[in-house]
Amino acid sequence: MGNVGPFEIVGLLLLALLLFGARRLPEIGRAVGNGLREFKSAIAGGDELHEDEPTPTKQTEATRRKRNAV
Repeated sequence: MGNVGPFEIVGLLLLALLLFGARRLPEIGRAVGNGLREFKSAIAGGDELHEDEPTPTKQTEATRRKRNAV
């Protein structure tokens, strides 16, 4: 595989702009960044939840009835 220089990078960015449009590029960039971050934490063994994510709770039928009764 050859070296990737600045002209090739600019060419790839222009191709992505033509394929996806200016509106979707930031969205795609965020999705790729989140995916890489999750992959990196999984490789490092980071199974802990992030602080900004809510902790998952399991609702039972009794819990749902109590909440609906109030």
